Amino acid sequence: MSDQGRDQGSSKLELWGGVECTIVRVGDDFRDQTAETGHDKRPGDIDIMADMGITTVRYPILWEAIAPERPDKLDFSWADERLEMLRERGINVIGGLLHHGSGPKYTELLDPDFPQKLADYAARVAERYPWIKMWTPVNEPLTTARFSALYGHWYPHAKDYACMLRALVNECKGTLLAMREIRKFIPDAQLVQTEDLGKCYSTAPLRYQANFENERRWLSLDLLCGKIDNQHKMHQLMLGAGIGWDEIEMFSGGEAKPDLIGINHYLTSERFLDHRTHLYPGHEVGGNGRDTYVDAEAVRVKRCENDTGFGPRLREAWERYGIPIAITEVHHGCHRDEQLRWFAEVWETSKALRDEGMDLRAVTVWSMFGNVDWRFLLTQKRGFYDTGAFDVRGGEPRPTAIAKAAKAYAHGEEFDHPVLDSPGWWRRPPRLYPWNGRCQPLQWGGRKLLITGATGTLGRAFARICEDRALPFCLTTRDELDITNERSIRKALKGHKPWAIINTAGFVRVADAEREQDACHDSNAEGPRKLAEACAEAGIPLVTFSSDLVFDGKLGRPYHEEDEPAPANVYGASKAKAEQHVLARHAGALVVRTSAFFGPWDRYNFCWNVLNALARGEPVQASKKSFVSPTYVPDLVHATLDLLVDGEKGIWHLANQGRLSWHELAVRVAEGAGLDPSLVLPLKGDEGSDTTLTSRRGIMLRPVEEAIEDYVREVADLIEPLPALSVAAE
Repeated sequence: MSDQGRDQGSSKLELWGGVECTIVRVGDDFRDQTAETGHDKRPGDIDIMADMGITTVRYPILWEAIAPERPDKLDFSWADERLEMLRERGINVIGGLLHHGSGPKYTELLDPDFPQKLADYAARVAERYPWIKMWTPVNEPLTTARFSALYGHWYPHAKDYACMLRALVNECKGTLLAMREIRKFIPDAQLVQTEDLGKCYSTAPLRYQANFENERRWLSLDLLCGKIDNQHKMHQLMLGAGIGWDEIEMFSGGEAKPDLIGINHYLTSERFLDHRTHLYPGHEVGGNGRDTYVDAEAVRVKRCENDTGFGPRLREAWERYGIPIAITEVHHGCHRDEQLRWFAEVWETSKALRDEGMDLRAVTVWSMFGNVDWRFLLTQKRGFYDTGAFDVRGGEPRPTAIAKAAKAYAHGEEFDHPVLDSPGWWRRPPRLYPWNGRCQPLQWGGRKLLITGATGTLGRAFARICEDRALPFCLTTRDELDITNERSIRKALKGHKPWAIINTAGFVRVADAEREQDACHDSNAEGPRKLAEACAEAGIPLVTFSSDLVFDGKLGRPYHEEDEPAPANVYGASKAKAEQHVLARHAGALVVRTSAFFGPWDRYNFCWNVLNALARGEPVQASKKSFVSPTYVPDLVHATLDLLVDGEKGIWHLANQGRLSWHELAVRVAEGAGLDPSLVLPLKGDEGSDTTLTSRRGIMLRPVEEAIEDYVREVADLIEPLPALSVAAE
């Protein structure tokens, strides 16, 4: 049995874990994140958490899942299995009963009977699991009340302060009554109360609004701690909203005071209110009925930079309550290097705060298996997956660099990665809003990537994106690094000392390869072979690119990584040979197969040529019988860098989701740009093929339709009449 009752104030900062488990109601639909991320079907996730060294996990025993139809009809079968697995593996459980939800369909946050209904459910749960000592009856009550009853995002979709305060009081009353019932079965049960305590900043004219929001952010914890009396700044507001004094007084005895406060903090938690709306072109403008203003991210405002982040917010909570603290959610929906920088910063900050004397117990790696559509507050069904510590897009959880860092920290080990040599974007000057002054990019040192192919589309794209992601690099021309020359390779490795090489150099003219076979073979097969040998000897990763043309397009279905290459031309054969060479000589190499890429930063791709021809009123020809997976270069580069940071190896298929003929691609691009799609004509004498790519390791890139929209938007102002170009796709 796990030791739920032990003293949490140990000398070691603990690693806790959490699965994104929100069940939220939008209209009449309920969304369950455990189902959308697949966690509900993967009992093996419990073993993964145990292997990481996680001591405690926030785990769902959610009301909407256990008793969805009637309060007296409960199905604990799923929870029984998972909780017993956690118990057997010695992992403590924080039982969550309501996670951003408004309860099952027979209640909601504004229901006067909501608190008692939640308490009745809590009693049934505690009776069944008396060994669970830590509980969170309602996750982030203030945040949930705001999103459900002030902003109208979630059910019951109210939009006024009276409803928001009623929802909040109901949640807090429900918490008090739930803990009362739980303690009938578990006398030493502890309340772990989570909340987001993001601070609000403002310009001088809006200071009154910022002050109000900064008082409001403590409301749930102040209420539970019995701190709201007739001198409290929110007292009159609550009474005016119809909250009875007897309801407030029920907390005065401290029965609902948390045993531990869980802080959930995100980079967007802190806000800056600015009445100078003209300084934020394109930003949504809102207001409070009295003033109009922009609600911006404080982390992007120069004047706030010394007071934002986990550290200041944790100090405030500690000084206000003196209650032990845990960081109960750490997640950043961004590229892998930024996710890793954020997690490392939070961990190191937590250690420093413990050294200062704060009773800070743990850091929780959150969204361990990712989340879906949280970027849209779950109000849109876009299927947008944010990777957690594990990436589940391949079916089975794949550990990312975050999982590796977390495991090291859990075992008291140091963790190092070259991307940690640079600060996160929230520490770099380019993040700041333009009106804060002209900011030069931060000059950072650190270990470098070496990128070959300075004159090519991919090489230039990697350089641009590495600059944006603060990944130091050196982009080399053939004069600086000739991949077909072993001496040149070794000289470059010795001179630059890179932590990895990304090879984008090669012979790219598919048709010309038929008559320049030796040149194609040397660049595409022998060059990668020599790079692989040198990188293996130096003990550094290598990334190199292959093509869908290693396949002849006759399989009749999309190709995945395990399909045997069968090239139909010289170019494809050179790429297939390169794959064999690289994988045989470097066990840690990453080979990326991709297809028909197009991007906004060069004029040497099919889509650009189509747009410019159509803009001149000229017809273009494209195959209706040859199908590909059009791949947007920025998406390809970002995904490749994520895999490199994760330490992935072997063959990966990276292509945007979708199967289009060249003709369909041309038509989609034309329609997106508002040009005449009837000028796109079928290619005559077309035999056809289908080299569409898919992946069994994880579909990393978004749907091609979304990529096309971005592409057209990026190049719209650049389209101009050009000399006639041949655009027929092979």
